[in-house]
Amino acid sequence: MTWKLFSLLLEASLMTLLVSSISILVGLGIAIVLSGMRMSGNRALFAITGVFISFFRGVPLLVQLLLIYNLLPVLGLTLPSLATAIIGLSLCTAAYQAENLRGGFEGVPKGLVESAEMAGFSPVQTFIHIRTPIALRMTFPALVNEAILILKSSSLVSAIGLIELTKMAQNLAASTYMPLPIFASAGVIYLAINLVVAWLGRRAENALPGLPTK
Repeated sequence: MTWKLFSLLLEASLMTLLVSSISILVGLGIAIVLSGMRMSGNRALFAITGVFISFFRGVPLLVQLLLIYNLLPVLGLTLPSLATAIIGLSLCTAAYQAENLRGGFEGVPKGLVESAEMAGFSPVQTFIHIRTPIALRMTFPALVNEAILILKSSSLVSAIGLIELTKMAQNLAASTYMPLPIFASAGVIYLAINLVVAWLGRRAENALPGLPTK
């Protein structure tokens, strides 16, 4: 295993980080919207979000990626593999993050919500400025865990042709006939990335303000 081969893996890991980070952030935004729809009291919205969450939590991510990759051209949308990968990962993680956030929203003290309403906040303002920050704080460890899972699951986007860490390892292993050191090196890089993400998550959690109790 030469430095040149290892540097190619490191370069490909930047694509892994790019796809994962964008997908996590976009998925979080979608998850907040889904949670708001589920708590809106509208039965139709509740049913729609329930179907969405059930589908993306119940169908394997690889199948989702291949479905989106082949469906978009049928709909007249020709997107690069990067965009397709971000769409697939974002929708999948949104379903899981929405369920994580649901527990956080349910744990928001009712007194704070009532106080916001008495202060003249609209339901939307209360959701954005009161409930969402508290729910994010309460579910932060679960959201960090989901980010790590998406980082690992991003290896599946190699199936739709995106050259990220796993795909690069596969290509190098096939061309050099050294699968063991190459895949071992890829595993070390994944481990290092996830350890850094977990460490940053703990630091961020400790820096967040405490939760209100009333």
